[in-house]
Amino acid sequence: MFYGHHFMGMHWIWWIAIVATILLLVFNIIPYRPKFDPTEDALDILKKRFARGEIEQEEFEERRQILINNK
Repeated sequence: MFYGHHFMGMHWIWWIAIVATILLLVFNIIPYRPKFDPTEDALDILKKRFARGEIEQEEFEERRQILINNK
């Protein structure tokens, strides 16, 4: 009944829909991934972490001194 030649190409529609859905998900998720800026140096990263509150002022100063002394 349904396996006759009338519905022969219907399975391709499902594969196209599945592949299109996967591609849309992948390409919509990629822009939201965190990106690394290769021009950003360690001191810039440290300043951003301090600004976001990830590290305290004492730790910031210690690490900043280490970075400045190693340049």
